[in-house]
Amino acid sequence: MRTELVSEPGDPARPNEDFASVGLPASGQGGVLVALDGVTPPRGETGCLHSVPWFTARLGGALTELTVSLPDVPLTDALARAIARTAEAHAQTCDLSHPRTPQATVVLARWSADALEYLILSDSALLVESADGAITPYLDDRLTRLPRASLATDALIDAHIRNKEGGFFTAAADPSVAARAVTGLLPRGEVQALAALTDGATRWVEKFREGDWGDCFTFVRKEGAQGLVDRVRALERADAEERTFLGRSKTHDDATVVYVQW
Repeated sequence: MRTELVSEPGDPARPNEDFASVGLPASGQGGVLVALDGVTPPRGETGCLHSVPWFTARLGGALTELTVSLPDVPLTDALARAIARTAEAHAQTCDLSHPRTPQATVVLARWSADALEYLILSDSALLVESADGAITPYLDDRLTRLPRASLATDALIDAHIRNKEGGFFTAAADPSVAARAVTGLLPRGEVQALAALTDGATRWVEKFREGDWGDCFTFVRKEGAQGLVDRVRALERADAEERTFLGRSKTHDDATVVYVQW
């Protein structure tokens, strides 16, 4: 098995708000992949004493432990338990009902000899290569389906469409959000590789139009996870002034790529 994990902050002077891990049980049977993209809050009150990196480290650590140690628990239940555990860690000091409380997007994949389970919540991506070489993107596209006018300001996002019916969902403090995730099950024998990307890395496809999801996966296979992040950074720098590619609120974003090949 080949695994690669690269996670790079958008600004070296700021902590990386992404989290990623690959867990391989000591038994040698199966494994898990976890990738989180912390949601950077707009300036102002969040109701929380803790930073987004604190939150993603807590949630990501809980997810890694639970998905490995409880292989028979569905991924939605593991996510609900991890959210509840993380919320409990700061419920006494923070206002977890605040719409800007720390939160994150989620990609989970867990495999055994027989099956590959997956879960996606919000705008990170999971790309799966089948045994015949076909690439299938598994996405939670609710955010991209919202009218652009709805995304005009962070205040609107917090007040009207984040973690609300008719909007989109992220992992914050409410365990019930796990039931909103995109999930599925694939025969393990039909999968030969997969890649998880946070939206700082999916810019290669979604913002800069360097190719489609199949092209992106091929790029990672050939150039490696670091190669994809490096290419995104080069594209961001080239477009820093003109902003030819619209829809970027910041020049650079935290970017994470996790690649697993059997």
